[in-house]
Amino acid sequence: MCHRPYFGVALVRVRIIVVNNVFLTGLLICQSDGETAIVAEFLPRHLELTRAEPGCISFEVSPTGDPLVWDVAECFQNADSFELHQARVRASEWGRARAGIKRRYSVWGQ
Repeated sequence: MCHRPYFGVALVRVRIIVVNNVFLTGLLICQSDGETAIVAEFLPRHLELTRAEPGCISFEVSPTGDPLVWDVAECFQNADSFELHQARVRASEWGRARAGIKRRYSVWGQ
């Protein structure tokens, strides 16, 4: 909300909202056509299950210009929902199938 200019400067009221969201971004990097086939087979179900998890705000795994690399972007409501997601993935078919595929991720907001 802007207010009347004061000495040529508009005063602006800013509201800061603190959130506890956890974000993960990065790359899923296959080294072979075999690993790409694993992603193609198991990723659709992984996307479906993750997006249905409590606390999942967004979850995207998108192809890049390189057919062996996917861009990953996740947002979870809080650290608890993110940790529950991580535990589910470790115990899932997706988690076992993609265990050897290189991942380069950054996580923040925990």
